[in-house]
Amino acid sequence: MKSERWVFGGLALFYALMAVIYWFTTHEVVGVWVLGLSAAMGLMVYFYVRVLSRRIDPRPSDDKEAEVIDGAGVIGFFPPKSIWPFWCSVTIAVMCLGVVFGWWLTVLGMGIGIWAVSGWCFEFYRGDYAH
Repeated sequence: MKSERWVFGGLALFYALMAVIYWFTTHEVVGVWVLGLSAAMGLMVYFYVRVLSRRIDPRPSDDKEAEVIDGAGVIGFFPPKSIWPFWCSVTIAVMCLGVVFGWWLTVLGMGIGIWAVSGWCFEFYRGDYAH
C-alpha cells in the first residue's frame, strides 16, 4: 500500500498547492474550491489507505526483500461473459435520450437501470451464494 499512499498523498499536496497558486493568480473562488475539494478527496483516500495498510498483511510489492514468486497465486474470479454491461449501457442511452425527448424517458431509464445493476451485481448468486 506504500505506492498508493505516495500517489494519493502526492495528488492531495499537488491540488492544495495548485489551489493556492490559482487563488493568487486569478482570485476566482470557484476554481479554488474545486482544487481544494480535490485535495480533500485525495487526503481522504490517503488516510483510508494508510489506516487499511496497518490492518492487513503487507503485500509482496511493499516488501523490499520479496521475490516475484511471492506474488503468485489466485488473483480473483473473472467472468467469461456477461450480458449485464450491455443492459447498463442501454440504461445510460435511454436516460440521455430522456433529456432530449422527455423526462418520462429518464424515469423509464432509471427503472431499467435498477434492474440492470441488480442483475450485474447478483449475476453469480444462485443457490447457496454459489459462484
